[in-house]
Amino acid sequence: MHSVVATAANVTNVTQVDKLLHDEENVVCANAGYTGIEKRPEHDGRQIIWQIATRRSTYKKHGKRSVLYKAIRMIEKAKAQVRAKVEPPVQSDQASAWLCESALP
Repeated sequence: MHSVVATAANVTNVTQVDKLLHDEENVVCANAGYTGIEKRPEHDGRQIIWQIATRRSTYKKHGKRSVLYKAIRMIEKAKAQVRAKVEPPVQSDQASAWLCESALP
């Protein structure tokens, strides 16, 4: 982890991604909360592959027996597996940062 941005609770994460990226990334993986981030004006010139999870409601309408539904589920599972390998170290760093902050007077 190379940077941390702290914001108020009413500020969305999508607005802070620009401050966290350092233009050396090739691929950015994120959960469905970051849907539409590649369309934001601050990311126009970036050559990044955005792997953002799809909201279930967008493919759930096809029905569980549909071939399209099954294909999308397989893709989303692969994205989730990539995120699962990356998130645990980040979460432990965040937890240690929160512990340090709470120890401050």
